[in-house]
Amino acid sequence: KPAKRLSTDSTNSHEGATAGEISALEEAFRKFAVHGETRATGKEMHGKNWSKLCKDCHVIDGKNVTTTDVDIVFSKIKGKSCRTITFDQFKEALQELSKKRFKGKSEEEALQEMYKLIEGKGPVISGVTKTVSSPTVSRLTDTSKFTGSHKERFDASGKGKGKAGREDLVDNSGYVSGYKHAGTYDHKVQGNK
Repeated sequence: KPAKRLSTDSTNSHEGATAGEISALEEAFRKFAVHGETRATGKEMHGKNWSKLCKDCHVIDGKNVTTTDVDIVFSKIKGKSCRTITFDQFKEALQELSKKRFKGKSEEEALQEMYKLIEGKGPVISGVTKTVSSPTVSRLTDTSKFTGSHKERFDASGKGKGKAGREDLVDNSGYVSGYKHAGTYDHKVQGNK
């Protein structure tokens, strides 16, 4: 009987969300729950992922809801010894924040607006370094224009020589460095006999 009562409560609930909307909300929850976590299953969300969700989905507006509010709600909703929240606790936290975020609306309308902010969204990846293709950078990185000792670090194709280009390797051939006719002694001696 309790299961039956729960199912009727969920269809006639004051949340006003249909099954499709809840699945979109749950999908967003799972995307954020696994973001940056290698062992995450998507069933529980850590505090940093909760904060990221609130920032990326614009739950935090800087006026009514701040990062401090988000952290307080997370601490309030999660259990004393827990470090994560479940999907049900997530919805509870959203209900708590919706009261602050949408003050002029009823609880039901505020919760719907909150769901609309989050549904179908995923984590925004920012801070990734992009390569720059400006003439200045290409001029500075063109190895054919290098001079002096730097020129010796690259071969004709522009590929680095590695250790051979960085260190002075000792030549034990017996000839003075830079001698043009190195290796021709035996040929000259043999030619004179």
